[in-house]
Amino acid sequence: MTSPTDQSAAGTGTRSLRRTRPRYGEAVIKGLLLTAALVSVATTAGIVISLIPPAVEFFGQVDIGEFFTGTLWTPLFADKHFGVLPLVAATLMITAIAVLVAIPVGLGAAIYLSEYARPRVRQVLKPSLEVLAGIPTVVYGFFALAFITPLLQDILPEGWTPAVRNGLAAGLVMGVMIVPTIASLTEDALSAVPHALRDGAYALGSGKRTVSTRVVVPAALSGIVAACVLGISRAVGETMIVLIAAGSTPDLTFNPLKEMETMTAFIARAASGDVPVDSIAYNTVFAVGALLFVATFLMNLISIRLVRKYREVYE
Repeated sequence: MTSPTDQSAAGTGTRSLRRTRPRYGEAVIKGLLLTAALVSVATTAGIVISLIPPAVEFFGQVDIGEFFTGTLWTPLFADKHFGVLPLVAATLMITAIAVLVAIPVGLGAAIYLSEYARPRVRQVLKPSLEVLAGIPTVVYGFFALAFITPLLQDILPEGWTPAVRNGLAAGLVMGVMIVPTIASLTEDALSAVPHALRDGAYALGSGKRTVSTRVVVPAALSGIVAACVLGISRAVGETMIVLIAAGSTPDLTFNPLKEMETMTAFIARAASGDVPVDSIAYNTVFAVGALLFVATFLMNLISIRLVRKYREVYE
């Protein structure tokens, strides 16, 4: 038999909002998510802690002014010089070439997939594009060395023949490598734009191109910026492509057709050699790593500020 209270509740159609039993599954999932967040923070803290002592020891022996302004980098030679500018210049040049390739191609692919492609075409093209992100970077490096460099040597005019290992081939292939990252994240940002904005623009007589470039892209600008910065960060931290295709000659040059060495390539080359532990050459690896970490960190800070700025405008 039911009580009058239950009958009254049933008659009025109300339902109790009081939790009937504990939800252990929610607590487990919450704990797993918290663990994942803590692991990420702990990993970053561990990287910083491992970099600081050797870097401090390095700068105790090397003048910081020489490190940032010197143009000779020979820490593994008998005549040691510690000017990091050649590594920084090579890193920035190859990254700039990669960005000039990846951002236009990635943004164009994202706009096509989001605004022009039919659903069936999108279901085929987007996974196919993301397959590029799963190719090992060592394969990209050998592709640049064995295919792109000979191609450049054939098509460029005489006097512009690139070296066997050069920054241009490494930058072009690196741009192809980060296209899936930029395209996929940008397409997600464009698809998240409310359809009401598109419908309003179409109602005012705008065409597909105008809606895509003047309505959808500005509304998704925060996501596009985040995608581009993530792609740039991956290009700055890439190792195998530059190690194989760009070379290991740390000369300060602004000619992408010449051999050059980036910060990541030096770290890989020095760490894989017979460098004595606790020597100044060994600590050089950590000093360059700390510089690379700080550069990436600053890039992400700028990205966060830009994303917040444009998100406030369009929300």
